[in-house]
Amino acid sequence: MTDQGTTHEGRRLSTKEAAELLGVKPETVYAYVSRGQLSSRRGPGARGSTFDAKEVEALARRNRREPASPAGGNELSVRTRITLIDKDRYYFRGVDAKELALNHSYEEVAEWLWTGVLRPGVAFTAPKEAVTAARRAVNALPEHSGPTDRLRVAAISAAAADPLRFDLSEEAVIGTGRTLIPTLVTALPPVLPGHRDEGPLARRLWARLTGSKPDAAALHALDTALALLVDHDLAASTLAVRVAASARAHPYAAVSAGLGVLEGPLHGAASGLAHRMLLDVLDRGSAAPVVADELRAGRRVPGLGHRLYPGEDPRAQALFALLEVMPKAGPALAAARDVVATTARHTDLHANVDLALAVLTASSGMPAEAGETIFAVARTAGWIAHALEEYGERPLRMRPSGQYVGVRPPQPMPSPAPSGAS
Repeated sequence: MTDQGTTHEGRRLSTKEAAELLGVKPETVYAYVSRGQLSSRRGPGARGSTFDAKEVEALARRNRREPASPAGGNELSVRTRITLIDKDRYYFRGVDAKELALNHSYEEVAEWLWTGVLRPGVAFTAPKEAVTAARRAVNALPEHSGPTDRLRVAAISAAAADPLRFDLSEEAVIGTGRTLIPTLVTALPPVLPGHRDEGPLARRLWARLTGSKPDAAALHALDTALALLVDHDLAASTLAVRVAASARAHPYAAVSAGLGVLEGPLHGAASGLAHRMLLDVLDRGSAAPVVADELRAGRRVPGLGHRLYPGEDPRAQALFALLEVMPKAGPALAAARDVVATTARHTDLHANVDLALAVLTASSGMPAEAGETIFAVARTAGWIAHALEEYGERPLRMRPSGQYVGVRPPQPMPSPAPSGAS
């Protein structure tokens, strides 16, 4: 009998043998097949499914390394070459992301993410047809519409104006990224008097966020914030993008899926909560009563802690360093430090990028929703990168199996409700 720890080339396992090696029930083996984690074929005489022993062993090794989910299976794992998060640092295609963002523009970092090539001085421009369609749709929205509403409508309108949107070739998808991002920005109404749409994307976006004229330090901080936020592995919105791309939705639709998830209060709105908190601290002169109010209401203090970083968020570190040389950022920066110091008495939570982004928006005369806009525009480049990567994978591979917990069939056919019953 062959030892299960070793296999020979071409050896096939029965369903029972595969289940024993994986430590699961036989029916779970077929769930792995439906998720694309195992391949099967019929045995001799077209009897029973068989599985390649090496493939089963590789899956068993991965399962031993990955934490089990509450359902008893394993968390969804997606192979990617884009972002690695490791030991309070993160990397874009193997390069330190913080250093990349501090030394290169948002557009250059986006190009690196898409192509693995740095293109100094690259600039993104929006096609007139797409901008016209996007602006018309955005202007038709109710006045109280939020930033993500506007961006999502702009993305859909830009898609309708692009007859080549269903071309999923690498060149076409990257081209879509280069035009969609500036279209999203240009579709937003400018609030800076006398602004002309020219220069880096950060300058064009600034004019949509505040009527305050920027200096070089402020523009550099915004541009760096965009580059720092361009991607962060499989955040909820990014996973939605990959699911859409797995179904071969075109890149505009994939980005729209990401924007839909981003609008959730637990994702894209976090910097807005931190922004309002900082204004409250500035108004009341101390973080102590503000933090107390947050905790009394049963809420987490915004802008603190990150499940992927035991220490300080490296994105916050980079952005705080730039904010320190912005004179206008002084009061909001002091308020943020007061919040961190106040909470540090009872919990070991560090500042995250939402708090740093809130300092930037609050000190620049931007509304609380500005952080959400910055986040959405920045992350669009990452979403395009993940869509591009997913188009190279097997279609519809992101099809997990549900764990049914309802009543077991067969059940009797339900009787119609009595007439007039509510």
